[in-house]
Amino acid sequence: MPDDVNRCRPLLQSPLLVAALALGLSLPAAPEVRAATNAAAPAGLDLFAQPAAAMPLAPEVAARAVILQDMSSHQTLAARNADVPVEPASLTKLMTGYLVFQALQSGKLSLTKELTISERAWRTGMNGVSRSFLDVNSRVKVEDLIKGMAVQNGNDATVALAEGVAGSVEAFVEMMNRQAQVFGLKATHFANPEGLSTRGHVSTARELSIIAARLITDYPQALNYFGLKEFSYNGYRQLSRNLLLHRDPTVDGLMTGYTEAAGYGLIATAHRNVQGSQRRLLSVVLGAVSPETRANESQKLLNWGYSAFDVVKLFDANQSVTTAQVWKGQSGTVRLGRSTPVIVVVPRGQAGAIQTSLTRNDPLLAPLAQGQTVGTLTVTVGTQPWQTVPLQTLEAVPSAGWLGRLWDAVRLGIK
Repeated sequence: MPDDVNRCRPLLQSPLLVAALALGLSLPAAPEVRAATNAAAPAGLDLFAQPAAAMPLAPEVAARAVILQDMSSHQTLAARNADVPVEPASLTKLMTGYLVFQALQSGKLSLTKELTISERAWRTGMNGVSRSFLDVNSRVKVEDLIKGMAVQNGNDATVALAEGVAGSVEAFVEMMNRQAQVFGLKATHFANPEGLSTRGHVSTARELSIIAARLITDYPQALNYFGLKEFSYNGYRQLSRNLLLHRDPTVDGLMTGYTEAAGYGLIATAHRNVQGSQRRLLSVVLGAVSPETRANESQKLLNWGYSAFDVVKLFDANQSVTTAQVWKGQSGTVRLGRSTPVIVVVPRGQAGAIQTSLTRNDPLLAPLAQGQTVGTLTVTVGTQPWQTVPLQTLEAVPSAGWLGRLWDAVRLGIK
């Protein structure tokens, strides 16, 4: 503290500064500073973005709408009609599953808790062929209901889970739409938890991919259920309708859907080791003409996503990309980077053309929380924009004492 006093003493004796502080006047803020660097940078998290203009041409897919996301680099590799409103059918159940796993995490539900199958759940299961063959008024464990929903698209199991989480279907639907808002979804609106056709029940290929990505990112244990090949209950054995689970050992989820209006849809995810890096892809194929077509076209899209690109690891998790100056903090600098490994996929043969530039939100003022976004990296391949990357603080920077804050405020004001 004596050092703070000594370095601040000339300013503390300034009549102009004393008058300004006495009147409660704020010192002028410094202008935003943009800093550039040629260092490589981590990938961003923007699953809303269109594929980069330099992206290789994706294969033709026989479906109304498609999107392919690279979960490892957080890049959109291909998209067609991805923002056109569609009926999501049973793909709705991915949002239902998200809220169920959220309830499990919070302790509101447990896997061994038994829920009573209401007449509403039973009757919903009798609509169409997607049911888990649950008896009305029977008591079923939550884990079995999750399996029935994930493997057999069971509408009865889905409604029972919704009632178990929220007390009623109506209350659960409100939760679904609130969660959609939290995810930043603009076009999605849910009217039921199971996906049966009804007015105002709508989403898009892009927003369904975001729901799926959040499910397997926030609750990776969900793949233990959405990746099951079969499930038997109450004397009935049923196979998953996701045909890729039975054909491709790298595919480990997720969900199929069908209504007359929606056609046949499939959201699939695969995990492969490519060039020494683990890559997870997520494909959405909507409006196919048959179960076989949606499986074949999804497989085509996934295979292209793995074969058409080189994988480039730019930084390890928590590795510093740059060090930035901090004002009014207990530390004068902070390291910027990401908490996860930074992977970029580029068209095959173009790894050497990667360049990056940095834009920082200067001045950085303490306190700064660990993981706070304070800058952006732009990744280019040659001269072509490739993706933007949010940069975060790798450690927290608490505020300095009042003299340190005062000294930096004055320095900023005259900078």
